[in-house]
Amino acid sequence: MATLGNTKNTIEVLQKYNFNFQKKFGQNFLIDGNILDKIVDAAEITEEDCVLEIGPGIGTMTQYLAERARRVIAVEIDKNLIPILQDTLSSYNNVTVINEDILKVDINRIVEEQNGGRPIKVVANLPYYITTPIIMALFENHVALQSITIMVQKEVADRMQVGPGTKDYGALSLAVQYYAHPEIVVRVPASCFMPRPNVDSTVIRLTRYEKPPVEVEDEAYLFAVIRASFNQRRKTLVNGLTNAGNLGVSKEKIMEVLEQMGLPLTIRGETLTLEQFAELSNRLLEARG
Repeated sequence: MATLGNTKNTIEVLQKYNFNFQKKFGQNFLIDGNILDKIVDAAEITEEDCVLEIGPGIGTMTQYLAERARRVIAVEIDKNLIPILQDTLSSYNNVTVINEDILKVDINRIVEEQNGGRPIKVVANLPYYITTPIIMALFENHVALQSITIMVQKEVADRMQVGPGTKDYGALSLAVQYYAHPEIVVRVPASCFMPRPNVDSTVIRLTRYEKPPVEVEDEAYLFAVIRASFNQRRKTLVNGLTNAGNLGVSKEKIMEVLEQMGLPLTIRGETLTLEQFAELSNRLLEARG
């Protein structure tokens, strides 16, 4: 089977199978071999590695991964792509394709069965509408992973690595930075895809921390506090936390905690660092008693 990272071979495969792009799955296939090489290089795939690829499409990146990895598990939601993948990956005996929704797959079981529980590497060209839920599922379910190297919408990549006080800073920035070290790999113009999307993309690599950079009593509570702080961005932190209704702390206690931390009562969530959120969540938990 011909290598797919170019326009001609991609069109041939799509015509052969009379494939129609599904807007609901956010399908945009990469047609630039240089970018594919950069992604696989950035993910540091070696022959020791088991790679989980999310959304292989017609198998373009899967071919590149299979050349370098010991094992590739590719999870594809669109059943119409399965016969195409069987064709484009027919010369590789180290690839397993699973026709499932990644958000419904027991990834921990896959890691156990395919890699003996050792950390895997995740590589994906993610549809924009589902980027955050997938990344959060990988982190929050404590999947054994070394890194996630993903192609996402440029704005989403920016959001993952910015700090306090910027307009892109939010719950996603804090979640990513709690679990991993984010690093931009390469910007990818819309012209590198078929069909061409309306926005440019970015490849970002998230290297998982062995332990988070801050200590919290209760991880789930930390993220409840963070979400409450950004749910209504224009409101003060006091009002955001009070309105959340799931933190179990009165407005008076919240004000007391902010004063103990030396923070003004008019402060907004977007100005707090991850360290401050960790301290805030620990103190609120204590105040809840």
